[in-house]
Amino acid sequence: MRYPLIDQQLLIYLRFAHAGFNSFVAIMFFHHAHLGLAIRRARKAHGPLPFAVIKRHRRGGPLLAALGILGFCIGLTLVMLDSGKVLQFPYHFFTGCAIVLCLIATFVLSRKIKGPDSPYRTPHFYLGLAILCLYIAEVFLGIGVLL
Repeated sequence: MRYPLIDQQLLIYLRFAHAGFNSFVAIMFFHHAHLGLAIRRARKAHGPLPFAVIKRHRRGGPLLAALGILGFCIGLTLVMLDSGKVLQFPYHFFTGCAIVLCLIATFVLSRKIKGPDSPYRTPHFYLGLAILCLYIAEVFLGIGVLL
């Protein structure tokens, strides 16, 4: 098999599309975190719960998790089409793997949250923070890959 498997010019456009898609997903995660923090603050203050925000947070979480995993798979596919070497950009790859693992863990934990005093809320919160930090690192690593 010869590499690259697709035209280099097309590959450049696909890399920028991948970067744009994942940047959008990262921004959406920060918005999603804002919703989660609003819910958490209301719970901690023992005030009225913002049910519309809760509904948006519950609906958007699984979709964002799927989009994050899709972004990883698209990046992995681009590297395989370009060089065939999974570890061509090891830091970017391992950070992406960590994001995917955190997304899966967060999704699983979110399904276990039942009631206002669920012990899964705090781990869900910390995993969400980890995802945000990893996305920041991933964006900078991705810029390094593009340049």
